[in-house]
Amino acid sequence: MQQSIEYFLADVWDQLTKVYQQESKRLDGIQHLSRLQVGILNYLKVTWKKGKSQYGTIYIDVYEPFSWSDSAYKVDAGTYIQEIIEQNYGEDLFSSLCSKMEQMFRAQPYGPQFFDYHFQVLLEFEYGETLWAFQKELFDDQRLASMKRELVSFIETKVMSELPVRPSDNDEFFLAQHLVNPHFFQQTAEEVEPIIRQLQEKHLANKERLNQWNYYFTNAFKHWAEDHFLKGYFEQTGDYSNEWILKNEDIEPSLEQAKLDFFLYVAVKIGYKEPATRLQYLSLAKQLGSQQATEYMQKGSGRFESKRQSEIFEGRANDILQTIDIQIKKEEEAAYREALHYIIYLLQEGFPKGYKITLKTKVKNFLPLKKLAKSKLHQFFANCLVYPSLFPLLADYAQVAMKEYAWYQDIEPSEKSAMPGTYAVLGLGLYSKDYFPLVQSYMALVDSEHQSVQDSYGEAFIEAHGLSVELIPVFVAILLGANESAKPLKGIENMEVDLLKALVQELEAKESYEREFVLYRIFGGAKKLAQRIKQETSERKEELETLQQWVN
Repeated sequence: MQQSIEYFLADVWDQLTKVYQQESKRLDGIQHLSRLQVGILNYLKVTWKKGKSQYGTIYIDVYEPFSWSDSAYKVDAGTYIQEIIEQNYGEDLFSSLCSKMEQMFRAQPYGPQFFDYHFQVLLEFEYGETLWAFQKELFDDQRLASMKRELVSFIETKVMSELPVRPSDNDEFFLAQHLVNPHFFQQTAEEVEPIIRQLQEKHLANKERLNQWNYYFTNAFKHWAEDHFLKGYFEQTGDYSNEWILKNEDIEPSLEQAKLDFFLYVAVKIGYKEPATRLQYLSLAKQLGSQQATEYMQKGSGRFESKRQSEIFEGRANDILQTIDIQIKKEEEAAYREALHYIIYLLQEGFPKGYKITLKTKVKNFLPLKKLAKSKLHQFFANCLVYPSLFPLLADYAQVAMKEYAWYQDIEPSEKSAMPGTYAVLGLGLYSKDYFPLVQSYMALVDSEHQSVQDSYGEAFIEAHGLSVELIPVFVAILLGANESAKPLKGIENMEVDLLKALVQELEAKESYEREFVLYRIFGGAKKLAQRIKQETSERKEELETLQQWVN
């Protein structure tokens, strides 16, 4: 080895050793490392730039840097740089750097989980118009094989097993990363989808875990799509831009059909959480000549009746984009009946319940509920509710559509997100007493922890129907269906004694936290209820005191 190379590597290793010792101490403090994490560090980039200093500066990155960041460790270079450049020792320097790094990579001096099973080494020299750029990936085949065996065992015992067994949150993060790693899985829908779906089904009753798992694999898919697929055929217009420009119109020779197929699968899966990203990816696949992407965007997967029309109605459905386009050609009950039949058919066949509607109609109705978004989906069902003869069909729709932990896609995820069936159910409950059982079923099913559009329904319900003894059960169900942040209703705390007795009877069968929440929604809390009792001299006082014992 040339002496100039030895000096260069000595400076690098002096700094690298300090950094690795610090990283080792930091990592020793991390508890509960995932069984699916082979190791932490897998990257080293050494860069020399002339800059303004006499011999330039050496930059050392131990984690792959973001394009917009500068997190490198810096070392002032010595006189040896002149000889390395003059003698063109770039390849020799890189070979020595890789040899030295590989020795450490194999020896594992910082513990068995310090280095990953693969390690990327990069060297760059920048001076004048010249750029040396070298890159090599090191592999530990034994550790890779061990991780493969661990994955097989993990999937069998933690993923595919029956509940209550489930993976830890930390393990799921690394599993999502492995799904798009060709060292562990074939990049096909057939291999990856069963694992994703199994974990989604396991987490159906746990909203937080379901959202977290969807977030993990969606992010992993986006990383694969942008760093391992799109960059092969497109260029990004900027660091913060999501726009992609085709590199070469003639990409046919280099395009791998299997990778394109997986990219389409990734686009569809990402779309459930990020519809705009799905549309962008399908558009990019079209530029690559994908006929399947064109079919997806125009007609969906082909599993459903994509078009239905008559003289008074036209409907189009796309399950990939999760859209239903409705055109009411003639404003009459029959047109809305045909539209409802079409939508019900789609949902019964498995069309995504969290769809959105585009609507062409001359009529614009909305329900008298403050929190509901004035979307096309809301408008469609409000228009249907104008016709009492459609009420039974709307109830049928609601029974098919209602699904816990699902939301319409008519608006961006927000406080106005609504569970499928919301517009139909809330409207039916306002316009007809025949559908109070449906309202109660909805309120029992709705995810009140993550949805709040139903919070104002209690006031609208009273305005529509008043409050009587026979309505207390449905009224209590409505109050219990609200989000925990819901405010007390106005003007109902002065209940007559018969209503208070009915309320006591209804709350007796409830859990303590349910009783407290209902009484808060009615009376505004324990202090206000106590104040009201002090002011009472009538027989209502006894019933109020009974209610008071359930409020902390």
